[in-house]
Amino acid sequence: MFKAIQAAGVALTMAAAAVVSSVPAGAQDLELRIGPDGVRPVIRDPRGPEPDRRRPPPRGCDEREARAAAREAGLRDPEVVRVTPGRVIVEGYTRRGLERITFANERGCPEI
Repeated sequence: MFKAIQAAGVALTMAAAAVVSSVPAGAQDLELRIGPDGVRPVIRDPRGPEPDRRRPPPRGCDEREARAAAREAGLRDPEVVRVTPGRVIVEGYTRRGLERITFANERGCPEI
């Protein structure tokens, strides 16, 4: 009985080896990550990483860029108070008090 099980195991191993060797190599697409939640297989996309679709690239003057431009213009504690399709208005303090600067809502934040 043991010989029959042993022969079946050898035959099964040889059959599995034949099947594995006939499949094209795809090991580059599989990665095993070991972490606190155990071993996880990660299958990579052969086309590369997918672009980040959550946030579109900025087309105009974003708020962070407008605040940086206002600091360069001499405002302390700049704050964006209004954003329209055509302009970005930033308020901040100078030695004389509260002042406003208006930037065009374009790439580079040119001052109007």
